[in-house]
Amino acid sequence: MTKLLVVDDEEMIRSVIAEYARFENYECDEAADGMEAVAKAVENNYDVIIMDVMMPRLDGFSAVKEIRKKKDTPIIMLSARVEEYDKLFGFEMGVDDYVTKPFSPKEVMARVNAILKRGKISKGKIVSDGLVIDKAGRNVYVDGVKAEMTPKEYELLFFLADNAGLAISREKLLTEVWGYDFYGDDRTVDTHVKMLRASLGKYRDKVVTLRGLGYKLEL
Repeated sequence: MTKLLVVDDEEMIRSVIAEYARFENYECDEAADGMEAVAKAVENNYDVIIMDVMMPRLDGFSAVKEIRKKKDTPIIMLSARVEEYDKLFGFEMGVDDYVTKPFSPKEVMARVNAILKRGKISKGKIVSDGLVIDKAGRNVYVDGVKAEMTPKEYELLFFLADNAGLAISREKLLTEVWGYDFYGDDRTVDTHVKMLRASLGKYRDKVVTLRGLGYKLEL
């Protein structure tokens, strides 16, 4: 499940964004200041962080600087400061987007969704939590450890990743992964999915079974 971290010293703002996020079936954590944000961002794997600039203890820009030392999680900055200098400063620090206050929660979620769509594939890599699918290098990493897979496991995972979120029938998988001339049956697909899940370890549930149809990969 997609997981967000909302950071703002105003509880009302956190609550509103979190409500919209959960409405879209996203898991959402909250932090009230920069120090708490850094601690949670380093400890957890978030898909997007929504970060206010002006906060007590540690401001948003300083928090981003600390997070960037260990994580490359996409970050959207929230700020009442509309000067171009502030936006440029944020982007130079590695911020992915910048939303000025007052803002519409719908706009923030639209920015989040845009980042999630374009962020799934970056430099030939697909990243979801601690799972990294490096198509260019033909490698898969589970929490930083390279997974050892058979050639067909790689091909199966790459095809599912290219069609992430879509329902793929067993027949379609047989055609695309094994080829038209492969005279196998549904059990061939099921066996390889079982092997693939074992290779993915704690992320095995990202390969979802669709009863009576086939499978899909949820990133």
